[in-house]
Amino acid sequence: MDYDVIVIGSGSGGYTAAIRASQLNLKVAIVEERDLGGTCLNRGCIPTKVMCHAANQIDSFKKSSEFGFDVSYNFNFSKLIDFKNKTVRKLSKGVETLLKSNNVTIYRGKSEFLDNNTIKTNNDTISSKYFIIATGASPVILNIKGFSNDSVLDSEALLNSEHLPKNIIIIGAGIIGLEFASIFNELGSKVTVVELLEEFMPFIDKDISNILYKSMKNKGVTFYLNSKVDEIKEKAALIISNGVKIEVEFDKILMAVGRKPNHSGLEKLATLFENGKITVNEKMQTKIDNIYAVGDVVGPYQLAHVASYQGIVAATNIAGINKKASYKAVPSCVYTNPEIAWVGLTESQAKKKYGNVKVGTFPYFILPRAALEGEREGLIKVIADEKYHEILGVEIVGKNATELIHEAVVAIMAEYTVDAFVDIIHAHPTLSEGIKEATEDLSGFPINKLKNV
Repeated sequence: MDYDVIVIGSGSGGYTAAIRASQLNLKVAIVEERDLGGTCLNRGCIPTKVMCHAANQIDSFKKSSEFGFDVSYNFNFSKLIDFKNKTVRKLSKGVETLLKSNNVTIYRGKSEFLDNNTIKTNNDTISSKYFIIATGASPVILNIKGFSNDSVLDSEALLNSEHLPKNIIIIGAGIIGLEFASIFNELGSKVTVVELLEEFMPFIDKDISNILYKSMKNKGVTFYLNSKVDEIKEKAALIISNGVKIEVEFDKILMAVGRKPNHSGLEKLATLFENGKITVNEKMQTKIDNIYAVGDVVGPYQLAHVASYQGIVAATNIAGINKKASYKAVPSCVYTNPEIAWVGLTESQAKKKYGNVKVGTFPYFILPRAALEGEREGLIKVIADEKYHEILGVEIVGKNATELIHEAVVAIMAEYTVDAFVDIIHAHPTLSEGIKEATEDLSGFPINKLKNV
């Protein structure tokens, strides 16, 4: 065999798996069809967060008058795209450096399995004892009348736009759609979001999602829920909303209705797939003993940090060290303005599983750090079981929610009870003390929260 392990795909799961396997004294190669770093680094997480940061800067300028500043600014969209591209190239080069420094051989090109131990990539045919499939996923494209219009884009194409659209329609109010809606609204576009479902962000509790919904509407984003784009014309889309037909003008349309696993090159491994995804056990091992799979091609979460974790689990098991994947405390983050993050069970999920639960909340507008920074939008929510008071879940909407959530991740992973958590001293004034305040509210002994607030 040429290698001990060959990894197919260099995204978050792939390059992490390759490095860990090499660290565990295995001879490793990685095959990448496009840019090193995969979707997250090149076409997803990183470039969108560059644009999120720019959008947040604009939001700060708008609020600066409250702090005594008289600020005016000129925004150059092309400079933002240049900075985004430079950042992505630098980080992609960093992945290459990491792989080479860990003695991982890099093959460029599309790969195709010939059998369970052999793949072909470009002019090379290489063999391995084990494989880790990390081929990721691609945007789902709906078959809408008029779709051939050049102004209809997926998220990757939108990130490479040369000009800021005056009017943009976003099909899908999932995490990707909402992040782009928030970004382009702050950058100055007129944003319309069309969502087939009746509820806004049904995967989290309404008291959390409603804060984001109202905030985005107040900032000028138009939402059509229980709606669909029925036809795309040259410069207008026909939307059917609750049975009513509406025409909305656009420069660009973003298709953000989900992502599907990449199967190309895996045709001879068709038995591994179930409902479009590769099925794996707790060790990330597929039905074929020497083949493992991680990341978006597997699920259950299409998140870069989960893919990285799965990559480490797979590589560790291939090296002969037993390690099982656990998804008890997976943080989910939405980089809108305000941000949303959650971990563990939502209140509605906890009630279905445990029956009666205890809930504590703390709003941002009475959190001192938030108040002194002019951040009035936000809510922190802690859920615990009624019998043992173990913390089951935390949901946050507000500034820095995607950073604050990790304290909750540790608490859930360590099976903290409410009593144990409220005894942890938090620095003041900080946003993170809001989690402690919400937990005190849950305990029935809040210090800084009025009753019925």
